[in-house]
Amino acid sequence: MTERSMPNGTTRDAALRDGVVTHTFSTRALTATEQLLAWRARVGHVVDVPPSKQQLSEGFNGHIDFYGVGGLTFTDCSTDAMVLERSVARVSTDANRNIAFHMFLEGGVGSVTGMHKKRSAADPQHGIVALDLNQPFKVERGACRVLTLFVPRQVVAEGLPDVDSIHGRVVPQESPLARLILDHAAGIVSGISKLDSGGAADALNTGADLLIAAFRHDTSLKGADRASLQAAIIGQVRRYVEASLHRGDLTPASVVDALQLKRSTIYRWFEHEGGLGAYIRNCRLRAAADELVRYPHLPVTEIAYGLGFNSTSDFSRAFRRAFEMSPQEMRARALVLQHGAVAGA
Repeated sequence: MTERSMPNGTTRDAALRDGVVTHTFSTRALTATEQLLAWRARVGHVVDVPPSKQQLSEGFNGHIDFYGVGGLTFTDCSTDAMVLERSVARVSTDANRNIAFHMFLEGGVGSVTGMHKKRSAADPQHGIVALDLNQPFKVERGACRVLTLFVPRQVVAEGLPDVDSIHGRVVPQESPLARLILDHAAGIVSGISKLDSGGAADALNTGADLLIAAFRHDTSLKGADRASLQAAIIGQVRRYVEASLHRGDLTPASVVDALQLKRSTIYRWFEHEGGLGAYIRNCRLRAAADELVRYPHLPVTEIAYGLGFNSTSDFSRAFRRAFEMSPQEMRARALVLQHGAVAGA
């Protein structure tokens, strides 16, 4: 379905940003009687959403962000409860043969039927379900937020020769690999707007490799899987550090303890950064440089303590070593540049 053929609703036209195709659709701006039908038309190129009388009269909340790069499609979707169906007739008449990996951040997998055996998770909250678009299915699920990675069937088959067998299978949230995958997928959502096509493709391919590994009966990691595991864990560490820069007790030991990681492995993986401690310090200094420029009236002392430095003198010495100028000098230079840009406008 092209953007021109999409139903009326809150739609951001498809855009190409650094090689990443993006668009958004929401039912929010529609009347209650239009919402479910608009959503049905929006996703109808993949699945049907049979409407209920209640949905037609009371409305349906649905929002989806779409990203496409390198042959992979990734979506971030929040909806009310609904039914999804892909019938035998649909399978036989369209060419979509991707494997859709649904990763639930809120809500659950629900009931998955339509294949030879009914499949559902006993406690599917935040679980992952694989749906083969080459086979029929019916999904009944409650309100949820689900991230979906659509992976070409041939790519999945390279890592899963029995690709047909994963249709409807659920990997529960208790699986260590599932937890890492969900964290990685959430990281993609928060960071993909800042990535170019190469970075976005790397993040999605890492996710695909980990998903394939999670659905293998043999859970041992192969060479490519181990590389993807390393990339995902490093990304997890980076996100944790960036979110915790304000904590004075943020140390390499606290990071590996909080994420329950193997200390020696993480330290080795960050050797190219000068070590995990150096990485934390450099993140703090980069954040400090940003705040010095963005908040010219904020005292340097407040910035230093707010980013976990023990004293202003420690902060100033580390800052000068990193940027070859004092915090005050960087702020002064930034102000000069900003005033020059305004004068020349």
